Amino acid sequence: MPHTNYLAIVVAAASSFLLGGLWYSEKLFGATWNREAGHGPKGPEGRHPARVFGASIVFALVAAFAYAWLVPAPAGALEALGQGLAVGACIVAASFGINYQFANRSTRLWLIDGGYHAVQFAIYGLIIGLWR
Repeated sequence: MPHTNYLAIVVAAASSFLLGGLWYSEKLFGATWNREAGHGPKGPEGRHPARVFGASIVFALVAAFAYAWLVPAPAGALEALGQGLAVGACIVAASFGINYQFANRSTRLWLIDGGYHAVQFAIYGLIIGLWR
């Protein structure tokens, strides 16, 4: 991948943390997500936050790298946004939907998690697509 902008990949991965902090906050979907996921009001317990955040940044970097590798350079911002949204909604969220059906998880939980990834990849599309 000789034309890969590695800084764009890192920035895109970091953006998923900013989005997640807002998306899963009590001001947006945090309380509903905790309830639908069967957690208490403070969220899941048992795993050390450093482990959760460490693994999450690795996964975000892998996803951003794969996105940069697989998705062609867009013609402009609207196409970049559309590419990211298509990946997030039609691949990631749809895949979650399959798993959520078999796991008997709620539609609300799927909408929250799938929506997060749709927006996450729309942002990846803008950052990685336009910053090549």
